[in-house]
Amino acid sequence: MKYLLATSLALLLLLNTNDTAARELADVEIKEQIIWSEQPLILNGAGIRSKFFMDLYVGSLYLPAPAHDLTQVLQQSPAIIRLNIVSGMITAEKMQAAIEDGFNAATHDNTSHIDDKIAQFMALFESGVSEGDQFTFVTFSSGRVTTYKNGKAQGQFEDIAFREALLGIWLGNEPAQNSLKEAMLSL
Repeated sequence: MKYLLATSLALLLLLNTNDTAARELADVEIKEQIIWSEQPLILNGAGIRSKFFMDLYVGSLYLPAPAHDLTQVLQQSPAIIRLNIVSGMITAEKMQAAIEDGFNAATHDNTSHIDDKIAQFMALFESGVSEGDQFTFVTFSSGRVTTYKNGKAQGQFEDIAFREALLGIWLGNEPAQNSLKEAMLSL
């Protein structure tokens, strides 16, 4: 009886280790929870951006509470999108072109009100993009967006429309890839 109780307790403890648990996608470890400015954020979802059957990057979304659409994500602060590059085929130019296409899709080709922010944002990729790089976009409902490359702050923006367009690249009506959006929103 004691053995059964001890075994059951050990199994229960193993099943309740979500704080340290992680999943792996395309050889990238995705943490189930991260702490940002002392605030715990949960992994809302993660998926792989692929093109022509080639994995390009792993995209993950971290939030204070679960969300299943862009409106719910925009209401949360912070909302973090993280991109882990898994292909050496991605160049700075290709990443910039894809991001520019994403902004155009997210704004229905009406970026004039945020063109200056987009130009500043594109500078994030000018130093190159390599397999293993990690880009993190920390967004707040106030409109503040801070960008990081490999954990180092690269830029900061204050614009609600820019934040909405940036999140819309992956989570909007015309996302970079539907399956990635569905994975990040856990649909």
